Amino acid sequence: MTNHIGAAVQVRAVKDTWLQQAVMAIFVLITALLLALPSTAGAQEYKFNSIKVDGNQRIESAAILNYAGIETGKVVTAGQINGAYQRILDSGLFETVELTPRGSRLDIKVVEYPTINRISIEGNERLKDDALLSAIESQPRKVLNPTVAERDAAFIAEAYSQSGRLAARVTPRIIRRSDNRADLVFEIFEGGISEVERISFVGNQHYSDRRLRRVLGSKQAGLLRALIKKDTYVADRVEFDKQLLRDFYLSRGYVDFRTTGVNAELSRERDGYFLTFNLQEGQQFRFGEISVVSEIDAIDAVEYMEALKIKPGVVYSPTLIENSIARLERLALRHGHDFVRVDPRVTRNERELSLDVEFAVVRGPRIFVERIDVEGNTATLDRVIRHQFRSVEGDPFNPREIRESAERIRALGFFETAEVNAREGSSPDQVVVDVDVVEQPTGSLKFGGTFSTDHGIGLVIEFAERNFLGRGQYLSLSLATASELEDYSFTFIEPAFLGRDLAAGLEFRFQEQEPDEARWVTRIGEIKPTLAFPVSEFGRLELRYTGTNNKMTVGSGQSIPGSLIDNEAARGDIWKSSLGYTYGYDTRFKGLDPNRGVLLEFSQDFGGLGGDYEFVATSARAVAETRVLQEEVRLFATFEGGALYSPNDDSRVTDRYFLSSKQLRGFEPLGVGPREYQAGVQDDALGGKYFAVARFEAQFPLGLPEEYGVNGGFFYDVGSVWGLDQNSGVGTVFYEDLSWRHVIGFSIFWETPVGPLRFNFTKALKKEALDRERNFDFTISAQF
Repeated sequence: MTNHIGAAVQVRAVKDTWLQQAVMAIFVLITALLLALPSTAGAQEYKFNSIKVDGNQRIESAAILNYAGIETGKVVTAGQINGAYQRILDSGLFETVELTPRGSRLDIKVVEYPTINRISIEGNERLKDDALLSAIESQPRKVLNPTVAERDAAFIAEAYSQSGRLAARVTPRIIRRSDNRADLVFEIFEGGISEVERISFVGNQHYSDRRLRRVLGSKQAGLLRALIKKDTYVADRVEFDKQLLRDFYLSRGYVDFRTTGVNAELSRERDGYFLTFNLQEGQQFRFGEISVVSEIDAIDAVEYMEALKIKPGVVYSPTLIENSIARLERLALRHGHDFVRVDPRVTRNERELSLDVEFAVVRGPRIFVERIDVEGNTATLDRVIRHQFRSVEGDPFNPREIRESAERIRALGFFETAEVNAREGSSPDQVVVDVDVVEQPTGSLKFGGTFSTDHGIGLVIEFAERNFLGRGQYLSLSLATASELEDYSFTFIEPAFLGRDLAAGLEFRFQEQEPDEARWVTRIGEIKPTLAFPVSEFGRLELRYTGTNNKMTVGSGQSIPGSLIDNEAARGDIWKSSLGYTYGYDTRFKGLDPNRGVLLEFSQDFGGLGGDYEFVATSARAVAETRVLQEEVRLFATFEGGALYSPNDDSRVTDRYFLSSKQLRGFEPLGVGPREYQAGVQDDALGGKYFAVARFEAQFPLGLPEEYGVNGGFFYDVGSVWGLDQNSGVGTVFYEDLSWRHVIGFSIFWETPVGPLRFNFTKALKKEALDRERNFDFTISAQF
């Protein structure tokens, strides 16, 4: 047994020795092979005495060598040669690049990209060539770069996407020509429009889908989808719609409102989307207790409290908070307190659904405006933009004032975009206000057509420039003709006269009017300089001088000797010279409630300043407007009145009042008021020294899809014209005394793509025998 064990040990020892020798032999062999290999490529070095460039036709060899960055006589590595290759290729000038070391010479062989011979776009109908070609990077006579061409194709596809054609495809094609030239062709498949078939809302309890759809920028596709462009689906517009919804609800007190999501479901035919906005309205909050506290010893909180316009119980709105803060900060500036800030501290009262607001008057940081930098205004002068700032260099910095200035700049309408930002200046207590704007066209040339039952078919041509010579001035030239009226006018307005919030205007007008139902013709030339300026938050005052030459004649073959009209026409030309003013107070959509407001106007003109006719003309107008029934129904109430006093009792028919079909519906423009009448001979409308009218109207949806733009309305009008200076003519004068006319009616409003259309169906409840009634009329105006 012992011998067998010893034999086994000897056999294992022999095997182990043989294995060790085999491993050692393999190791020695691998080491020998590694020692025999040359150095790695990364360590390989080259030294070139010359560099040869081949294949270039337009690009100079020196430019290619500059891209390569390899100098003769210097040692370079293989990695540096690879870097030279990449730099030449990245220049975007060559299709292929080859770098080949040949001993002491480096050969560089290139194949240049072709030059663009021409660029064409095929397959496009919706977007014009000029609009697309002006926006792409590739240009004729420049090097054709496939990467740039692909980028241009993506841009064109995005332009189609923004217009609602999400399925549009753009393929760039290269057509080779002689002399290393090529045509670049963008082949476009436009696809169909992805319309918004339906917009619906989930979670809205206080406002109907119809009311919310009117808030959005996106619209549902309707019968006029070929003309209405906002019914196309654009993702960016949907994001903007979410912000519009939030602003709408916040302004009505729903402070917890959120859009939790928007579902855009593609229709089965893949040509339309169904949009669903998921809303969380929350509860409507009103203002609770309003108070002011002052943390500055020199400021009396009681005085600032009296300046606030917000009252408890009013529906909460962030706009009212901002307006109140601005009012208090302006009050502090008037009292000589700089660096004053007003912080609103809001406390929720969940039980009463109210928000208590405490306006804290505190001392702000001492920071000054170092300078205001304006960039991007290629046409508009700097001073037009700077005029929108209430602060100038060196004034205390007020962030809220800067935000308000930015809104005023955008409200000018001169710029596509306007960004106003503040950054730290040369020291921590200085800020620089940067204004970056992008200009947009401000001029317009309009050709319009009108039709009304008052003046028939008319033509309107108007040239208007809202930013004349970049000075922020308004210039307008217009011509309007109709069967009964010709009107030519020139208007110029300087909105910042003498660098102040003072609008200076000048108007010239020539008008010739020949009403079908009248025997007289008037030719009026007028000049009217004006000055207008604000006198309060909602009030504005206009001062004016009016010089008018009024020529009145009787139509050929229509004279009736001894009649009042003939006697007035016999006085010939009358020069009227007057001074006047108009005070207006307008809170519509700007006051405490966004759904209601009033307009009050009072005007007077005093004639006799060097003219042929002495008079005092006084008129007043009051308009109230509100929305009810979830803001679906709009209610209007309008009151108008006027009185003409002529101390010499010498007014003419061209001076006296008439009621137009807009003021009193249901009658012809000269259909009511004093008349001189002879049966079968004469029926002259004379106008009156006094007029009064009241109109009450309700506008409401008719149940049709709102994208059709059709709504209805009921109205009730009551009015009269009366009073004469002279009432003795060859005929009998009727209705010189006050006599009220009453009218009811129904209206249909249609907002068409070519202009608003209105139909009025009326019935006079009370009228006089000689009145001229009109039971139906409609108006339409269009711009193209």
